Amino acid sequence: MNYEKGFVYLFTKPIIMKKILLLLLAVLVILVIFLIIRTLTYPFKKNEASVEKAWNPVRNDIAVQHLSGGIRIPTVSTGELGDFDYAPFEKFKNYLKESYPLVYQNTENYEINTYALVFKIKGKNSSLAPILFLSHIDVVPPGDADVVNKNENVSQLNDKPAPRVSKVAKDWEYGPFSGAIANGKIYGRGTLDMKGMLFSLMESANNIIENKIIPERDIYLAFGFDEEVGGKKGATQIAAHFNKLGLKFDAVYDEGGLILEKGNVAGINNDVAVVGCAEKGFLSAKIKVKGLGGHSSMPPTESAIGKAAIIMQRLEKNQMKPMITPSMQEFFNNIGGGMPFVNRMAIANTWLLKPVLLSQLTKNNTTNALVRTTTALTMMKGSDGTNVLSPEVEFVVNFRLLPGNTVKDVKQHIAKATDGFDVEVEEIDNTREASAVSSTNTRAYKMIQEGVKQIYPEAVVTPYLTVGGTDAYKYQRVSDHIYRFMPIKINGFEQQSIHSTNEYISIENYLRMIHYFEFIMKNYDK
Repeated sequence: MNYEKGFVYLFTKPIIMKKILLLLLAVLVILVIFLIIRTLTYPFKKNEASVEKAWNPVRNDIAVQHLSGGIRIPTVSTGELGDFDYAPFEKFKNYLKESYPLVYQNTENYEINTYALVFKIKGKNSSLAPILFLSHIDVVPPGDADVVNKNENVSQLNDKPAPRVSKVAKDWEYGPFSGAIANGKIYGRGTLDMKGMLFSLMESANNIIENKIIPERDIYLAFGFDEEVGGKKGATQIAAHFNKLGLKFDAVYDEGGLILEKGNVAGINNDVAVVGCAEKGFLSAKIKVKGLGGHSSMPPTESAIGKAAIIMQRLEKNQMKPMITPSMQEFFNNIGGGMPFVNRMAIANTWLLKPVLLSQLTKNNTTNALVRTTTALTMMKGSDGTNVLSPEVEFVVNFRLLPGNTVKDVKQHIAKATDGFDVEVEEIDNTREASAVSSTNTRAYKMIQEGVKQIYPEAVVTPYLTVGGTDAYKYQRVSDHIYRFMPIKINGFEQQSIHSTNEYISIENYLRMIHYFEFIMKNYDK
């Protein structure tokens, strides 16, 4: 009887296994079909190009000269608290007054903290919440190009190459404070960050006033002067002033996103206008690691620097978990329709394929910053002698917080990485939470879409996460709708020039930017 049972079992086992395998295969086929159908039917946003032709730049030599002259004034901000040479900032204020007398005569304008500037264009209806445009006067240092004669003027209004500046430092084609106009471009520190935007706003305001156009609501322009070193004396004080007045802005527009030229976003055959609807937070921690000091001839089993190395390795290997925020999901929904099928499948089926999608995104430095709180080891200090063991080693780690993570989360993460070691942790610089996320379902965001279609009808407009810090963060107290976007189309080389060498803006970009801001000012309530 036992033999018979064994025979039956051996005979039926392959049949049972075959049925299980067939069942699993059927489930797999159904799953694949479901994923394909969901991908094909997923509501990716379709890019609808404007029926109108793009606005073509009209030559405006005066506007070009205005920006060129502003670049020649070296308003460099340095120092942790904005302790720098203010003489150029005084000169810059006077230069704006001379360049835009109509704006000064026909607006309510004043200074905050001596060098920050505010302009108010009065609208017809004071009951409507005003709109605010931001920029900043200061620029970062030019690096090795400090030797350039900052007052040398090489500007010229033609497309012939401008003469090279004498003693130009390596990697600067023209002097960083030359304001050179050549090859259809304006060269110099601040052309992209941010004097190009500042002067385009002043030109737009000037055009509005000159054409006797009165907007429905009040329009404010506000220019800080220490954005590059934290904005404590400029934007922070301006925002506090607005808050004291009880102002609540319907929209705040600042720098942050750009129009990425076709090919810069893999798989997308369109220009992509990325609008920063949020920005990452910031925390820098100085971690001091204690150990035994002494002479290197009799070292301890584990030195302070060795302990620090273990902690640093933990921080880099065990980073905070990546995640797809609602803003980034909207970003993928907007651009995903033009991606290869495999990419679209991952986006359309994040309920199942999110780990695969995140794995791919975290392999690239740029996309990794969009889906996680990043960890960057930036500074380290130990012994000053080759044969001396320091009893204390310190290093700095910088975190850029993703919306959804908090400063508290990061502190707990640091505590876990330093567990088991004798350390002191000190926060340095300007710790701040990630910003609030501004909705794309607003009039303010719609105006960005309409403005971009004016100058680049084929561009895909999408929300984005600004990974760097801007002055916009300070204005959360006076608006719920804050957008970080500069309407210039740039390639990878131009993007790399920001805060680097050979910075320039094309004249076409500059003139299109003037038109974009003028369009928003004139049409916000139409």
